[in-house]
Amino acid sequence: MTRLFAAGSALALATSLPAAAQDFSIQRIDHHIRTLSDDWFEGRAPGTAGEDKTVAYLSGAFASVGLEPGGDLRADGSRAWTQDVILNRSTMTDAPKLSITIGGNDVAMVQDQDLAVRSPVNGMSAVKLEDAPLLFVGYGTHAPERDWSDFKDVDVAGKVIVALVNDPDFEGGEGDFGGEAMTYYGRWTYKYEEAARRGAAGILVIHETKPASYPWGVISNGNDVTLDIVREDPAAAHSALQGWMHVDVASRIFEAAGTSYEQAKAKAQRRDFQPMELGATIDATINARSEEIAVKNVVGILPGTKRPDEYVVFTGHHDHLGIGEPDETGDTIYNGAIDNATGMGFMIEMGRAFVQDEGTERSLVFLAVGAEESGLLGAKYYAANPLYPLEKTAGVINVDAPGVHGPTRDFSISGSAKLGLLDIMIEEAAKKGRSYSPDPNPAAGSFFRSDHFAFAQVGVPAVSFNSGRNLVDGGAERAAQIAADYAANDYHQQSDEWSTDWDLSGIVHDAELIHAVTKRLGNSKAWPNWAEGSEFKALRDASAEARD
Repeated sequence: MTRLFAAGSALALATSLPAAAQDFSIQRIDHHIRTLSDDWFEGRAPGTAGEDKTVAYLSGAFASVGLEPGGDLRADGSRAWTQDVILNRSTMTDAPKLSITIGGNDVAMVQDQDLAVRSPVNGMSAVKLEDAPLLFVGYGTHAPERDWSDFKDVDVAGKVIVALVNDPDFEGGEGDFGGEAMTYYGRWTYKYEEAARRGAAGILVIHETKPASYPWGVISNGNDVTLDIVREDPAAAHSALQGWMHVDVASRIFEAAGTSYEQAKAKAQRRDFQPMELGATIDATINARSEEIAVKNVVGILPGTKRPDEYVVFTGHHDHLGIGEPDETGDTIYNGAIDNATGMGFMIEMGRAFVQDEGTERSLVFLAVGAEESGLLGAKYYAANPLYPLEKTAGVINVDAPGVHGPTRDFSISGSAKLGLLDIMIEEAAKKGRSYSPDPNPAAGSFFRSDHFAFAQVGVPAVSFNSGRNLVDGGAERAAQIAADYAANDYHQQSDEWSTDWDLSGIVHDAELIHAVTKRLGNSKAWPNWAEGSEFKALRDASAEARD
């Protein structure tokens, strides 16, 4: 496990950095990554002492490179370094009691092994389900614009629905949901939302590594604490029971119901699918306590030289998963070095470079959001409570886990969205001898999994930049192997730690590209938009009058 220091002031650490130079510095970026992923920061979980240290460090780092505070307005008219993000935190007070009747036998379910259920955020401090029927609803999708509904108007009240992850197109690669690329209907967050809208007692999403794009280990930790935005009616947004079911458990249930998991999944890929009673029931007892907490977004700003009321926003998340159960080495801390201390190092260095450049005509906002790992909550909060007008935001560039294995010949973005901001990136990359490569795994739904998505949902052109998949040293084959190894072994695990084996020259190349893109956008009078046919374009169009 990483360990650099035992105690001290995070603010002092940040402000003691070496004097800025004009070029992007591997040493400075490395310093930030290594520091923020140190054990002293306790995994940077929201609402913890680790977050307090992280916020202090980032505030000090932003100040040290010459940014101004850009957060909440104080009573005297000045701004803080932070924006308070008010969340509800639900914490299990003891281990949940779970069992499912399979073939008439009551079978105990082990939390985080058979099922992974979350601490409730439906407004209840206790969840108690007895003999709640399990109902298989295919992919749990209701898409009338595609003439598709897995529910067929079946009443799910009082039942726990069981749904597949991803879209009906995933297995075959083509169909009514756009083929290989995941739609929002494929995300587990959508399935939870639909279950609540229909009044289900609960929802369990069946986990498979390939359609989920990550192994069971990613979701089998941290379920004892759940964060959500504060809602007037939380039960309207969340069922009492929310979680995942291991595919091995699902297979046993379907077999006892007289079919197989694969047969049921094949039926779910058809428009004429009918919800299926599984002949099984679930008992669940979950006790929790709830409290409101203020998570922090850290915000720095470099005011524009000519049009300070127009904005370009950088985003990236500063949080990670905190402290959990020991892994096989005894390590308890999820250091989050790649995810996303790298992005924070990138952002700080980008701020330094633009201060040295004396900024751009538009204001540049550096927004380090919290609670990303809890569902993009810091970004969602900002999008709902913007510190700077969204209609006057020219674009959002998100950086999440840039590459640490050297430069690439290409770059990519999360998902397959088409927008003017991407066109600018492609043009600027070409000047540097880099090409654009589409998301190599659109079925993973990565467009919906990073902070830029919260801005897209309100119409702001937003991309999440990816370093690329064609390494100068080793090409696409080596890059694919590195990505697969990280997803299988380190993503959301204690082993995501700073390493002496990294080559951060690729981050410098990425920073040079994003600097050029931002400089062009920041000095432009143009307003990028979404492509025709995008579900976000109408929202952007509606804000044009405010810009005029």
